[in-house]
Amino acid sequence: MSVPLIEVKHLKKYFKTPAGSLHAVDDISFNLEAGKTLGVVGESGCGKSTLGRTLIRLHEATGGDILYNGKSILKLNARQRLIMCANMQIVFQDPYASLDPRMTIGNIIREQLTTFGMAKGKAELDHKTEELMDSVGLPMRYINAYPHELDGGRRQRVGIARALAPTPQFIVCDEPVSALDVSIQAQILNLMMDLQKEKGIAYLFITHNLSVVKHISNDIMVMYMGTMVEYAQTEELFANPVHPYTKGLLSAIPMPDLSARGRERILLKGEVTSPVNLKPGCRFAPRCQYATEKCTSADIEPREISPGHWVSCII
Repeated sequence: MSVPLIEVKHLKKYFKTPAGSLHAVDDISFNLEAGKTLGVVGESGCGKSTLGRTLIRLHEATGGDILYNGKSILKLNARQRLIMCANMQIVFQDPYASLDPRMTIGNIIREQLTTFGMAKGKAELDHKTEELMDSVGLPMRYINAYPHELDGGRRQRVGIARALAPTPQFIVCDEPVSALDVSIQAQILNLMMDLQKEKGIAYLFITHNLSVVKHISNDIMVMYMGTMVEYAQTEELFANPVHPYTKGLLSAIPMPDLSARGRERILLKGEVTSPVNLKPGCRFAPRCQYATEKCTSADIEPREISPGHWVSCII
C-alpha cells in the first residue's frame, strides 16, 4: 500500500490570549494523495487558513504530527527544513500584499529560484524565470514591471509562479481566487488544474466558495470552529450531506436554475461561540436544531458512515 504524500494526525494549533487558549485547529486528521486536491470549507474564522499555514510550518503546531512522504516534518534541522519548504509551498489569498512592492516580477521569481538553488549562473536563472512566467501565462513584457502595475489576476499568476519555482509536490492554496473578479477566477482555477495535471501537484484548497471547491476538489473537508465536522469525496458530500452544518452551507449556494426556487433553505441561527477555553461537546450544538444533552456532554468523535465519508455528529 502506497504512503500518502501528506498525513495529518490529530493536528492542533492553539494561540495564547489574555482570556485563555484559543483553539484555532483542534484534532484534525486526514490524508492527501499526490496529484489530488482536498478542499477545505467553512465560515470565516473556522481555522481554514491556520490549518494551511500550520501544515507548512508558518505556524508551529501545538500538538499532533504532520508527515510528508511518511516522515514527520515537525522536528527537522535547518537543512532538512529548507528541503521541506521547497516541496511544500503556499499561494496566498491577497495577490498584492503577498508580493514585495519594491521588486520587479522577474526578481520576485528569481529570488525563489536562488533561495532553493534551482539555477546555476545568470543564464540558467533567466531561462528558468522565463519558463515559469510562460507556464502561468505571464507575457515576458511584465518581467521588469512592479506588482502595482499588474491587475489582480496577473499578480496571482506571479504568486503561483513563485510557488512553482522550487518544483513543489504540495501547495497550500489559501483562498487564491477570492479577491479576484469572477471571470478572472475561472482563468486562475483552470490554470491551477492544468498545472496539477502536468506536474502532479497535490493541493490543499482553502475557500468559502462551495461552487469553486466543487469544481476543483477530489475530496472536501468541512470545518467549524477548528474541528472537522464532515469529510467525504466531493460527489458524495454534495449528494449526501449528513452534518447539519454542512447541510446549511450547501443550502446557501445560489442556484441559477429557476426550477430550484422552491428548494429548502436552511438558515443557521445563533452566534458562533468563542473558541477560547472551550468546553466539551459539539461546537455546533448552540446553533443546531437537533442538539440534545448528549451533544454537549462530551466531544463527538468522527465516525465513518460509508467508505471515505466521515462525520462528527450523533445523528
